[in-house]
Amino acid sequence: MAKLLLENGLEFVGKAFGYPANTAGEVVFTTNMTGYQETLTDPSFAGQIVCMTYPLIGNYGLNFEDMESDRPKLRGLIVRENCEFPNNWRSKMDLDSFLNKYQITGLKGIDTRKLTKILRTEGAMKGKVIVNDEEIPDFSEQDKNLVASVTCKQAYTISCPGSRYQLAVLDFGAKTGILRELAKNDCELYVYPAFTSANEILANNPDAVFLTNGPGDPKDIPSVIEVVKTLMDAKPVLGICLGHQLIGLASGCDTSRLKFGHHGGNHPVKDLRNGRVYITSQNHNYVVSDLTDDIEVTHINVNDNTIEGIRHKNKPVISVQFHPEASPGPIDTNFLFADFLRTLS
Repeated sequence: MAKLLLENGLEFVGKAFGYPANTAGEVVFTTNMTGYQETLTDPSFAGQIVCMTYPLIGNYGLNFEDMESDRPKLRGLIVRENCEFPNNWRSKMDLDSFLNKYQITGLKGIDTRKLTKILRTEGAMKGKVIVNDEEIPDFSEQDKNLVASVTCKQAYTISCPGSRYQLAVLDFGAKTGILRELAKNDCELYVYPAFTSANEILANNPDAVFLTNGPGDPKDIPSVIEVVKTLMDAKPVLGICLGHQLIGLASGCDTSRLKFGHHGGNHPVKDLRNGRVYITSQNHNYVVSDLTDDIEVTHINVNDNTIEGIRHKNKPVISVQFHPEASPGPIDTNFLFADFLRTLS
């Protein structure tokens, strides 16, 4: 027997699977029906216990080609039912074995629909998954500077023979899918740890700068905001997710916390420039707000009217809150990578 204990006192009793250890983190839900491996390995989930709203998880197993990072970064996984006998020609192991391999705690057999409705009503909250009588992690302040735990440890290059552009990528917890899409668009990538100085980044004279996704509150890394300000004055800049929020803060805007975040692959976003609505993949708890006069909104969320895209009126700087690379989710907005790169020509 194992249980989930929420900070409001509610308990959900189920069974443990994966790595049998107590864990604590922020409990959130994600709405993807498939792509659980990409969800597990998305660094933006660092510090969180993720509840899957789709009831059966693990039915096509796991492999080592669909990893969005080198290993799972989340604190725990909650599912209604864990498939013990996956069936797919690419499968290398089942979900239980995967979680155990990377020492991630799993909880199954609870009413995930009820849990999701509670989080949707009351908002994301701290929680503990308790599987044994060992010391139980205390509720603590939300992790500060989660970016430091997921960024690359040293700079590296992703070569692209015959590349048309050289991009500096500031890694706040970059998904593999983002780097793959940039490379597919004829970009040679110079990837830097999150806390690299602007001088070091600009020393290679890149054509543009790309700011990746990542976990946590953007205000927890004020030194990076200052670096982004300098980069925006020197080069064209594109940001996604956390990178989008950092561009907003560097431009004098504010950021605010969502009640339960946007996590999943079915979020409708409207492009205000042409009126089209796209279905997008998202994973964030914060949004850009309180815009300055220099910033124009380009995209909004159809469900709650939060800001999903901005551009600077006087600088070649654009950003989106959603994930054009999907992984998992729809690829409706994949064209945004090429659109940005065309501005460099």
